[in-house]
Amino acid sequence: MPLQEAAAKGFEAAAEAYERGRPGYPAEAVEALAAALRLAPGARVLDLGAGTGKLTALLAARARPVLAVEPVAAMRRRLAGVEGAIPLGAVAEALPFRGGSLDAVAAASAFHWFDGPRALSEIHRVLRPGGRLALLWNQRDDEVDWVARVSAVVNAREGDAPRYRKGLWRAAFDAAPGLFGPLAERHFRHVHWLPREGVVDRVASISFVAALPEPQRREVLAEVRRILDRHPDTHDRAELSLAYRTDLFWCERG
Repeated sequence: MPLQEAAAKGFEAAAEAYERGRPGYPAEAVEALAAALRLAPGARVLDLGAGTGKLTALLAARARPVLAVEPVAAMRRRLAGVEGAIPLGAVAEALPFRGGSLDAVAAASAFHWFDGPRALSEIHRVLRPGGRLALLWNQRDDEVDWVARVSAVVNAREGDAPRYRKGLWRAAFDAAPGLFGPLAERHFRHVHWLPREGVVDRVASISFVAALPEPQRREVLAEVRRILDRHPDTHDRAELSLAYRTDLFWCERG
């Protein structure tokens, strides 16, 4: 099954910006995820939609090797440098694993891109009975004024691209109540310190921004730079704190 076009084109073009501009995940959230998945040495763990390995490396510190499924070749090239990871080119809707062969599946900033019902069916198939699924997202904290202004620039270009903030990803769980138990959740605050141009990279790494025709893409990034140049909280700072809320959800295979 091909990736949604914006994701395939955008993430292929923006892998380097993704690595530079995207945050990792706060230690407290990672500890909660590890506890939710009951990670331990020897656990068979899948990082699904692994990207450049932001979560993969953290999982590999607790259970290795980590099977890191990522359909975009440019992202997989980055994954190849993550110690303890086995990069695999595949999609969530057609996983190359035996039924019941995995103990845990994690998907970080990825599940909203999947065909939810098909992906859940595949995850259910490859997890052992009692295995667990965890979903993790970093969401920009728009309670911070300058962050909200950057988000407004991004949101104006989203079109019909799947996004976590729209909440449509939940429909897959509502439609398949027998596959998994109820979703539990926790929420964490997170701050990503990065140089000014790192904030521009953060926007450039968004798939539907990266997939824009080049003149439009440049204008989006120019708008972001104007915000940073003019806003009183950012205009004279070489390093910025980009505020996030990290959302963790998990459930158990039925």
